[in-house]
Amino acid sequence: MQHCDSLFHAARILTQDAGRTILEDAALAVRNGRIAAVGPLADLETQWQPDSRVDLPNMLLMPGLVNAHTHAAMTFLRGLADDMPLMEWLQQRIFPVEQALTPHIVRTGSLMGYAEMLRTGTTACIDMYIFEQAVFEAARTAGLRCLGGEAVFDFPSACCPTPQAALEATRALAETWKDDPLLRVAVNPHSVYTTSEKTLEACLRLADDLHLPLHIHLAETTDETAMCLEQHRRRPVAHADACGLLRPGTILAHVVDVNEEEIALLANRKVCVAHNASSNMKLASGAAPLPAMLRAGLRIALGTDGAASNNQLNMFTEMGRAALLHKLAGKNPTVTTAQEVLDMATLGGAAAFGEPLGRLEPGAAADFIALDLDSPNLRPMYNPVSHAVYAATGAEVRLTVVAGRILYQDGRFTTFDYEALCREIDAVRDFVVRTLA
Repeated sequence: MQHCDSLFHAARILTQDAGRTILEDAALAVRNGRIAAVGPLADLETQWQPDSRVDLPNMLLMPGLVNAHTHAAMTFLRGLADDMPLMEWLQQRIFPVEQALTPHIVRTGSLMGYAEMLRTGTTACIDMYIFEQAVFEAARTAGLRCLGGEAVFDFPSACCPTPQAALEATRALAETWKDDPLLRVAVNPHSVYTTSEKTLEACLRLADDLHLPLHIHLAETTDETAMCLEQHRRRPVAHADACGLLRPGTILAHVVDVNEEEIALLANRKVCVAHNASSNMKLASGAAPLPAMLRAGLRIALGTDGAASNNQLNMFTEMGRAALLHKLAGKNPTVTTAQEVLDMATLGGAAAFGEPLGRLEPGAAADFIALDLDSPNLRPMYNPVSHAVYAATGAEVRLTVVAGRILYQDGRFTTFDYEALCREIDAVRDFVVRTLA
């Protein structure tokens, strides 16, 4: 028998492997943070000797979800400014508070965001915010994976007075966390309307110098398109391409206001699009042409955006909304199938993250979750994929594992004191109220 660190046994395993295999009465062996084997329980019990065993009777084991675009720290703004247009929301409510931020506030908000993600089945996220060092510290405390970097603007932030300072903060971040197996750095220009061509070129040089991916908001609204045309005489996609940003590994958040020609260009450039259905709906940015993107072969991931423009960081909610939005927008019930949407939240997110995530097969990261199949909204069971996208709410998650380590189980976080965190976030709320008074 071979040795493994742990063996997880579940009633069903939704693997998301190349054949989209679903196993019953199956098990998963973990060794050194990776999946060593997946298969029928009877086979693994005779082949593997674990140090520990976790039995999950009548549970569905599935890959952890990847939140491909978020601002985790913005949980401290949840519910502060609702029902407003994007630019008004940013300039009148969000930016004024953010000018007074501190690393402690960002760390507290981020850890609360990670608590929500772990509780609802997310095991990795792609983040963009300020004081990103504090964001990474919170991610390390929580134990989940994070790909992030300091947001770069042409105007001062509370963290960085210049775009050059933000790029130096990104460089320092990459050096500080270069040996961490769960944390990776990206270069994060905020958008084409908050960064000049000179700044975008500097972002590109840093990404090339350190071999880091790029992550940017792009083509989010028709207002952004109008501003880009006025400033650069190009639409956002064409402008980003002219600046050299569109290349394999680049992560584009939103991508709502695009035409067929631009979709073809994005597919040709092999970028990854992080679709944010809930945020786009709440801010009335529009419905991204997701079916057309899928037909063009674009790599699509799903993101929640921040809790200020979504109010929740729940990827199960995001899957359901993404599936239904495009059926309604296209008046076609056959588009954005449950399997396509689950692929976006797992395999698509893995492509954006750049790690072997989103699938349960030998060699992949041991990042997975377990859903309680005794939950009334998951009974009876015909199709686990259908239930994951259309029926699950995230409240069914009973177990969250990253790199083989249990981070959440049956209402308990294993790496931090959740009650103390709640007291800290309440104190941050008081700060926000005083700031806007």
